[in-house]
Amino acid sequence: MTERAKPCPIIQTMSNRKWLAVYTKPRWEKKIDRVLIEAGIESYCPLNKVHRRWSDRMKLVEEPLFKSYVFVHINSQEEKKVREVHGVLNFVYWLGKPAVIKQKEIERIKRFLNDYNNVSTEPLTIKPQDKVVVTSGALMEQRGKVIRNLGNRIELEITSLGYKLIAFVDKHKIAVLPK
Repeated sequence: MTERAKPCPIIQTMSNRKWLAVYTKPRWEKKIDRVLIEAGIESYCPLNKVHRRWSDRMKLVEEPLFKSYVFVHINSQEEKKVREVHGVLNFVYWLGKPAVIKQKEIERIKRFLNDYNNVSTEPLTIKPQDKVVVTSGALMEQRGKVIRNLGNRIELEITSLGYKLIAFVDKHKIAVLPK
């Protein structure tokens, strides 16, 4: 009888890697990216090429696209090492766990920044009358219409089963549907 092959620990660790967002001190993004890379941690700080005017010249400079954020591709054993880097404040959390960013999203950001300069970012705003879908929780996959924006919560009208249900849902649990 042959013994079952055990997975190689190196391959196993590579497959358990996830992209996580790290929250940094303001204006420390490039420095932390460099320190993480020097420590052997795969890191990505998306840099936006922007034209800046000085009194005597114009110059193309690279600025972080997402202020105070750096992405790291790590496994759970490397989380402590990342937290110990001076200037790292914490991981970005989603539903009580470090927020995982999909590989295809990181690749999409890289391609976009490779193709375009002077990119700007805007936070997603949710307005009354927007059509949304609940992405998690008891009302998951229910579609509805925003009645009011209440800071971190949304008053949402759900018209399933022929009744108008009003629910207060956390903003992070909804996605705006395309118009």
